[in-house]
Amino acid sequence: MTDPAERVDGNDRPDWADRHVARWRDHWADLTFEDDVEAIVVRIGRLRRHFQATAQRALAEVGLADHEYETLHQLMVRDTPGRASPSALAADLGISNAGMTGRLDALERAGWVRRTTSPEDRRRVSVEVTEAGEALWKRAIRRQGAAEGDVVHALDPAERAALAGLLRKLTLVAEGDE
Repeated sequence: MTDPAERVDGNDRPDWADRHVARWRDHWADLTFEDDVEAIVVRIGRLRRHFQATAQRALAEVGLADHEYETLHQLMVRDTPGRASPSALAADLGISNAGMTGRLDALERAGWVRRTTSPEDRRRVSVEVTEAGEALWKRAIRRQGAAEGDVVHALDPAERAALAGLLRKLTLVAEGDE
């Protein structure tokens, strides 16, 4: 663990990861690990859990279940915002076509999506987000974004840019494993 006087962030208050690394080092000296690697991985995990919890609260506030939000979100963030085939949507979400049908049935009953058939080929179906579905998705994403901003804005713009670049570098290595 870094001596607090040597911290580059100027914050000498230890966080949970600092305490974890110290415990780990004190009790498991026979295991080989690097303090900074462990601290980074632990902090990323804790931030991930925090952001998941804030997302859950945002969804609950607007009355959406996880799977409803995930489906609306996948519809909205594609190259054709708000429109997709059920099979493409299922592939994006990593669920079966039958599972997708169940989701779409529920979302359609709620008035958040509609399925339309192609005038050229009635066997082709398209899923479209309704105005109500888009408005609900926007409310959820705004709440979630505000909660994320509450944490990330602890960094100034230059620090955010530096962190984004460093995380990109790590992500590219991780994505190379996929």
